[in-house]
Amino acid sequence: MDAVSDNLIEIHDLDYSFGARKIFNGLNLTIKRGQVTAIMGPSGTGKTTLLRLITRQIVPDHGVILVDGVDIATLNQTGLYELRKRFGVLFQNGALLTDLSVFENVAFPLREHTRLTNRLIRHVVLTKLHAVGLRGAADMMPQQLSGGMARRVALARAMVMDPDILIYDEPFVGLDPISMGVIVRLVRKMNDALGISSILVSHDVQEISTVADCSYLISKGKVAASGSPDELNRASSELVRQFMHGMADGPVAFHYDAPDYAEQLLGRDAE
Repeated sequence: MDAVSDNLIEIHDLDYSFGARKIFNGLNLTIKRGQVTAIMGPSGTGKTTLLRLITRQIVPDHGVILVDGVDIATLNQTGLYELRKRFGVLFQNGALLTDLSVFENVAFPLREHTRLTNRLIRHVVLTKLHAVGLRGAADMMPQQLSGGMARRVALARAMVMDPDILIYDEPFVGLDPISMGVIVRLVRKMNDALGISSILVSHDVQEISTVADCSYLISKGKVAASGSPDELNRASSELVRQFMHGMADGPVAFHYDAPDYAEQLLGRDAE
């Protein structure tokens, strides 16, 4: 495989603003085929926004996003629909349909996008549930699941269409240590066993370090650092050190920009 085909997703000179707020300012990054790529950064740096740009739920103000060499901005509605079939998404909160059983939640994409028989659907769904260790929970309802179980069901649903690219949006949020360990193991296992590529958005440094092949740290609209988790841990940049080691003091301030404190409390505007 040559160097070009090894790049599954390429982002060049990406600009994106939300109102007057600049989210990305000349962002460049590459996601390699077959790897687990982590997108990290402090809260509010646009990590989830980047996922929405990659799947063209929103469009950039400037720049190019290539998926398998195709500029997604050039796709018509049919082409975009076909592109999105290549993605599986594990949403931040799981996003299970509360009126459907575990089995039907996982079966939902197959019923919507394929013409498989009920027998084949049953086979595929049970296979995916078995892969995440929840075949025995097929008849349960989402309300009966723990947070970790719900996240695993959502993972089974995300991969039920056998996507080429699996996106995880903050998959570790709200999980206990055991559930978190299970999800971390599944991220790596699913990526390698299925031969897919994974994009993992998170700020959980410890978990990222055990599963990612390559990590990007985003700050102020650009890539502040990139490399393996070990390389980022050894980085000399104050910003990278602050983020990777959870330091309270550093380039990322605790206080959001605001007027002078005393003047705001005691000034005329408060009268």
